[in-house]
Amino acid sequence: MYTVKEVAKLLDLTEHTVRFYTDKGLVPNLQRDKNNKRIFNDDSLNWLRGAKKLKKCGMSVEDIKKYVDLSLEGHPTIEERYEMILKQKELVLAQLEEMKLMAEYITNKEKHYRDIKDQMIPDDTNPAHWKNDENVNSSCSLEKDIVPISQ
Repeated sequence: MYTVKEVAKLLDLTEHTVRFYTDKGLVPNLQRDKNNKRIFNDDSLNWLRGAKKLKKCGMSVEDIKKYVDLSLEGHPTIEERYEMILKQKELVLAQLEEMKLMAEYITNKEKHYRDIKDQMIPDDTNPAHWKNDENVNSSCSLEKDIVPISQ
């Protein structure tokens, strides 16, 4: 059996997060000791590991709770759980594409600054000197001026 502190260290979570996840019902059948303190067994650790991974994939705590509840119902919910995972996969892949654009943007921006530093091009980075219709720093703009989803 493990304490909150031990679990936090084992799973690289904060103690607050461990308590939060248990309070939200992400660890079914959580046990408590005689002092009503949370105690964790290997099954509890697995539920927390799963919740941590889904959270890292961007799933909301509410959706993780729904996933846990469906998992407890067993095989009849496999289709619904699959749909949840598929939906999250699509969101993660969209974020990956966004991050690729951002990586390209910042790489181009760095090269642009390096060219200025090396005196290959003039400094055109001050917005006060930009003209409204001019495509300033065109090598640094995002593809089709896509605005990132999350800002």
